[in-house]
Amino acid sequence: MSAATVVTIFHPTNDSADFTAWADEVRSTAPAASDFRISVLGHPHLDWGIAVSFADENALHAWLDSAARQRMLRTGAGLGILRATADLVFTADGDMPPGVGLFRHTVAPDREDEFVAAEAILAEASARFSGFEGCCTFGPGAGGESFAVLRFRTERQLVTWLGSPERLAALGPLRLSLTREFSLVSSTTAFGATVRTENGRTAVTPKWKTAMLILLVLYPTVMLLSRFLGPVLDDVGAAPWLAMWLSQVVSVAALQWVLMPFAGQRFRRWLDPVDGAAAGVSALGAAVLVGGYLVTLAVFAAVQWLQYWDYSRT
Repeated sequence: MSAATVVTIFHPTNDSADFTAWADEVRSTAPAASDFRISVLGHPHLDWGIAVSFADENALHAWLDSAARQRMLRTGAGLGILRATADLVFTADGDMPPGVGLFRHTVAPDREDEFVAAEAILAEASARFSGFEGCCTFGPGAGGESFAVLRFRTERQLVTWLGSPERLAALGPLRLSLTREFSLVSSTTAFGATVRTENGRTAVTPKWKTAMLILLVLYPTVMLLSRFLGPVLDDVGAAPWLAMWLSQVVSVAALQWVLMPFAGQRFRRWLDPVDGAAAGVSALGAAVLVGGYLVTLAVFAAVQWLQYWDYSRT
């Protein structure tokens, strides 16, 4: 796939021909796109959607924000073609929405129909699991590569399905339609866990690595909130139990949307359950984190101005 791809899921309509004709008009608004695909239509277990790829992420966002695309979305709404989800953006860095898996497949010649049938079987099996929201399959493009987008409500529910015996049992027909083993584009959760599939087997970041990274980020976050937010809450008369709760709200929000994604990007290789599995890589990353612990401990031990228990002292 290209450097950046956006997948937009739509509610099915009564006429797939109308959807295809409208999607072809959408194609004309993205002349810079390196790939434009319409999903497999007309199957009760598969979502409808379009996928548009660009060589540059900035070009993708420029198209998403363009007046021409917004106009076509309004035209589609007038025809009953309504978006079912927010736009799903996938980048070369592995960024993707939480709870979403992007699978790449190389389909054998003349086995496209078998591939679609196998994808439908997988989608039907997925639907029996908690949190399943849909599966959208895009047929082979240049080079015979197709891909599928699987959506679950949360990352944990996606991981549960990926590691389930039901999924392993349903993979047989899919493998028969491929020329080589499929792969899952890696995804990193907000709290640092990376999900990868290699040779049909799903791997997730070891829990000890995720815990080490969270500790590196959590300790200074709590210390700084205690030093700077705590006194503010005291001054406005917040009760201790309420002040603690408010502090935790800020802490969790900061970790979820800012701090852990930032740290996860810096430790992406170490967190990757495949690329970071080597003993040397694991040991080096752990040593860096231990060094980070020592630095933060030293800072808060030595700098009195940052010590919340002494913040009233000059």
